[in-house]
Amino acid sequence: MVEGAHLLVIDDDTRTRELLRRFLAEQGYRVATAADTAEAEAQLDALAFDLVVLDVMLPGEDGIAFTKRLRSAKRDVPIVLLTARGETADRISGLASGADDYLPKPFEPEELVLRIRAILRRAPPPSEAPEAVDFGGFRFDVVREQLTRGTTQVKLTSAETSLLKVLASSANAPVSREELLRRSRLSGNVRTVDVTVTRLRPKIEEDPRNPRFLQTVRGAGYLLRTD
Repeated sequence: MVEGAHLLVIDDDTRTRELLRRFLAEQGYRVATAADTAEAEAQLDALAFDLVVLDVMLPGEDGIAFTKRLRSAKRDVPIVLLTARGETADRISGLASGADDYLPKPFEPEELVLRIRAILRRAPPPSEAPEAVDFGGFRFDVVREQLTRGTTQVKLTSAETSLLKVLASSANAPVSREELLRRSRLSGNVRTVDVTVTRLRPKIEEDPRNPRFLQTVRGAGYLLRTD
């Protein structure tokens, strides 16, 4: 849906951020805001957004670097970049980073709304995570976070359960180690992901050294293959 879509506005200027929030809310959108990319990333991990409005000039990590990082992590949420730099080279750099559109400041809020509507109309509908996935003789209930084999519950650690939930939610598609770390309840670094996978495999694979279901995808991360 175009109207009622959930938007995330990222701008370090409090006044601009609030004006955009109020204006977009008046157009029927649900709007959340963030002052920097760290706050934005926390919200993207916790909630599903239909589109991101992102200022390029941010303290610390700028909007273009953040866009590149989101795309490298296979996050395909549409992004509209806002910037005071309107030169052709800057616009090309913004689009090359993976953004869907680029709007120089100052701009009319109505134009931003038109661009958001155009992007949302052509964006594919977000796929809903399955309630449960089956692989081998196992079933993982994504909602209850419970793995069973037939009528028997398989005991998993909190870390294993959290990792399996992310993989099951994106079943049959590779998920990068960085994305697994962000979306799960794991702490530490990407090495923690590898260790957790190593510990999980013996519980779901007949041959953990030659996994059939929890597969390593070279250069892309891990994938849960379902029936």
